[in-house]
Amino acid sequence: MELTDLEVARRLADAAREVILPHFRNTAMAAENKLDGGFDPVTIADRDAETAMRMLLEELRPQDAILGEEHGHKKGTSGRTWVLDPIDGTRGFISGTPTWGVLIALSDAKGPILGVIDQPYTGERFEGTGAHAQLVSPHGTRPLSTRKDTLLADAILFTTFPEVGTSGDRAGFEKVRDQVKLTRYGMDCYAYGLVAVGTVDLVIEAGLNSYDIQAPIAVIEAAGGIVTDWDGGPAHEGGRALAAANPELHAAALELLRGA
Repeated sequence: MELTDLEVARRLADAAREVILPHFRNTAMAAENKLDGGFDPVTIADRDAETAMRMLLEELRPQDAILGEEHGHKKGTSGRTWVLDPIDGTRGFISGTPTWGVLIALSDAKGPILGVIDQPYTGERFEGTGAHAQLVSPHGTRPLSTRKDTLLADAILFTTFPEVGTSGDRAGFEKVRDQVKLTRYGMDCYAYGLVAVGTVDLVIEAGLNSYDIQAPIAVIEAAGGIVTDWDGGPAHEGGRALAAANPELHAAALELLRGA
């Protein structure tokens, strides 16, 4: 019997876990810098995990395209693309923090239709596709649902980098930051999972690539939230993203971002 798309995504996440975990908090692991004039680390765990997922896709979904952070784009014939970020948050990974994750999305021409945020070290897997949204962890399986009635003044806001892109991006972020109850930094993709769980209300980021945001979009939207760019349009191509637990909160944050 042919595997469902979600079952394929789970197989990919399992394969990435197996490759990555021996390297995590391993002081012998080295990181290379991919960015001239800055710091964008990559490790053998990033590259080998993506290779493992690609090999599975060649076996299980050979007709689908693949877009990965480390090994680029492979064309397909089905009109569907698997979007892979083997370690989202490599800075956190090399620092030993458990806030990085494996991002797996399946997209069609309109955007992501399935997403998985997998945290191998804690054993947590956030899944979202259509109306199906669940967290699978060593503590059990539970449905995912965003908070439905949080006001902006009571909201918890996350972003990965305090500088949030350009100076103009920063001004927009700070307008929202100044209106919420609590702002936290440095959580990488794990923050999006927490929006889906219902403990965080907003994530605002800039300078994203498509492989950074497509899986979070699918997970959060399946859990009842909303993810757009800062103009209220689709965010799946990357750039600036606003993830919110509910439409009212999204509208309030979007108004401030647009005003900046």
